[in-house]
Amino acid sequence: MNLANKITVSRVLLTFVFMYFLFLEGLIFKIVAFFVFSFAALSDLLDGWIAKTRNQASDFGKIMDPIADKVLTLSAFLSFVQLQLIPAWMVVIIIFREFIITSLRLFALSKGKVLSAARSGKHKTVSQMVSIFLILGFIILKDMFKDTSFWNGLGENLYFISVYVVMFITVILTLISGISYLWNNRNIIIRL
Repeated sequence: MNLANKITVSRVLLTFVFMYFLFLEGLIFKIVAFFVFSFAALSDLLDGWIAKTRNQASDFGKIMDPIADKVLTLSAFLSFVQLQLIPAWMVVIIIFREFIITSLRLFALSKGKVLSAARSGKHKTVSQMVSIFLILGFIILKDMFKDTSFWNGLGENLYFISVYVVMFITVILTLISGISYLWNNRNIIIRL
């Protein structure tokens, strides 16, 4: 296993570390969760850069890299549902899109075709990562100000509205990228 693939696999392992700290009580643990998630998200850029510059691109990497992204992002979204920050229906739509696209890619692989991630999929991943960063930032702000007069009913309402708007935009971009991926691969899909 080359270095790029090892970094990809480490992203999956960091997901569990992130979730562990996210569910612990206290501001410091939320900040640690934020930095663990940041490191895991940046590892996506690092493994891609290493794969390109060291000529380490592989079929394993083409399949595992988007799966590692999905494990990281879906774990964060499911954690936010558990923390009652976002509605479950939003995450169900995201999971459904990921299930359809990943199933298609695995089916194509079983037929000897490797369907790499599309540019729209990368944009979707970036939008999901940005929304997760924003929500983690909101969680940290909430923990910082929850015992102050600043965090009154208005602050709490702004918090939930901001999280909802960010997630709604992410769900729309996720759906658009899924439809785009299916449309762009329609000729391959028909031949499978």
